[in-house]
Amino acid sequence: MAKIGVILAAGRGSRMKSRLPKALQPLGGQPMISLLLQQASQVFDRLVLVVAPGMEDVSALCPEADIAIQSLPKGTGDAAKISSSCWTDEDEVAFLYADNPLLTSETMTKLIERRRLTGASLSLLTMDLEEPKAYGRVLLNSCNNVVKIVEYTDASEEERQIKLCNAGVICALGKDLRTWLSILPFHEKSQEFYLTDLIALAAESGKVVHVCGNEEELMGINDRQDLAQAEKNLQKKLRVSALKHGVTLQDPESVWLSPDTEFGRDVVIEPNVYIGPSVRLGDGVRIRAFSYLEDADIACEASIGPFSRLRGGVKCGEKSHVGNFVELKNTVLKQGVKAGHLSYLGDAEIGKETNIGAGTITCNFDGKNKFQTLIGDQAFIGSNSALVAPVKIGNKVIVAAGSTITEDVPDLTLAFGRSRQVNHKKAAERWWQKFIPTSRSDEKIKGE
Repeated sequence: MAKIGVILAAGRGSRMKSRLPKALQPLGGQPMISLLLQQASQVFDRLVLVVAPGMEDVSALCPEADIAIQSLPKGTGDAAKISSSCWTDEDEVAFLYADNPLLTSETMTKLIERRRLTGASLSLLTMDLEEPKAYGRVLLNSCNNVVKIVEYTDASEEERQIKLCNAGVICALGKDLRTWLSILPFHEKSQEFYLTDLIALAAESGKVVHVCGNEEELMGINDRQDLAQAEKNLQKKLRVSALKHGVTLQDPESVWLSPDTEFGRDVVIEPNVYIGPSVRLGDGVRIRAFSYLEDADIACEASIGPFSRLRGGVKCGEKSHVGNFVELKNTVLKQGVKAGHLSYLGDAEIGKETNIGAGTITCNFDGKNKFQTLIGDQAFIGSNSALVAPVKIGNKVIVAAGSTITEDVPDLTLAFGRSRQVNHKKAAERWWQKFIPTSRSDEKIKGE
């Protein structure tokens, strides 16, 4: 008997007012379905995605999953039927929803184990809400087992007072599911089959138990307001997890994290920091205020910011420093490198203990292609230097401030790439005599 997780992801998400399917709406810096896939893959032996035609981008997020195509939008019950070719009667099958992306592997496991331990025909996820809103209400019998789900629009005033609500996710044996799905009623008004109708069918033939969770985890996402609330819930969870692992967040609510962020010990994050996907922070790293990081690996004791932007495959070595208004893209800073102010370093590799002066730019793009800048160890790049790639600067090179470097510079060399300064004293005198007020025209020009 295999455990099969079926993810219903065919929804277009019309209420999102978006060109993207609902499953691809961003949450935590990635498509929302990716969060669910990461959790489900820890629980199930195999995953099945039910998608609509033209949703290849959704399918591509889980290439190892079986794909079932729901050609016409006939509801969740129809989507479940279509998936039945991907599982057997002996399998243990759970139906999940792409728009429930915060569902955890722990809750999925509880749902499976609850059905097994009680010998129930089916297990259902529920929520006990103070404000149930328009969720379907779950009716229980005297034994605390589920009898049926009543949709809000069909519920009586008495039923609407019930606070136990349907979270949608169910688990049962394939054999039973196949039977119940074959007799699901068709709703003429909506032209759909509802998976929720399966609960009453299961209750008639056996016992239906439920696992109660919290709304922050189990909430469904139908529109932009729901998406914003889910992001808020996710960020709260990520911040709590970071704090528990020893990260110092000086102003937690102003820090944005991603689910895959990795933290070492004694990391400090100052206010108003955004950390996107694929970021690793080593021991003792400090991220100063108003910095933006994604796809970056920051080694021990490095300091980033304030007002720094790191993206596109950045690696910062131990005790390196990236200061205010410095942007790094696809760049490696080795141990002890300092880039303190107002610089752009793209497609570059910079050796140990090198100093990058304020205003330095690696000119990596010629309008069509990108090229690499290589800088050796213990080099000193003067302020306001333009390094035109492809170019290689050796160890212990000094580049004079204001230089434009277009050719390779060998080790232990002083490189000038600027015009010689010329001082014209008389020209300044003529200028002042022309533009100073008449009342001062007879004043002696200072410096004569």
